[in-house]
Amino acid sequence: MTATPFQPRALLAESRLGVLATIKSDGRPQLSPVMPFYDREADVLYVSMTEGRAKTANLRRDPRAALEVTSADGGSWATAEGTVTLTGPGTEPHGPEVEALVRYYRLATGEHPDWDEYRSVMVSDRRVLMTMSVDHVYGAKLR
Repeated sequence: MTATPFQPRALLAESRLGVLATIKSDGRPQLSPVMPFYDREADVLYVSMTEGRAKTANLRRDPRAALEVTSADGGSWATAEGTVTLTGPGTEPHGPEVEALVRYYRLATGEHPDWDEYRSVMVSDRRVLMTMSVDHVYGAKLR
């Protein structure tokens, strides 16, 4: 029986919990738990985050980031590195910033039961969409 080779991009695509590493102003890493969505076709990672948080401020200053995910059994991990763009926060429920979050939600989850409510919450929560163009992916299957 031939073992299939480990595919870190496959683990990125199936994972909905990860740790985002950004760079603080003093150069040290800042780690934040996030719920990512990886679009394999576009080789892009998306994360919805709130304006005013450390990760958002760090990315506005320095757009380099890394995201690490681990399999549910802890037997494998994958890390994606890249440069980030931030969209938002939006001030209008039907503005382009909120529309970007709607597109992200549809990719990651499907249809929302109440889009008007979702759009309103994205504005009131000052949500920002992080889009990371993935430059490098690596990882390992440990067991």
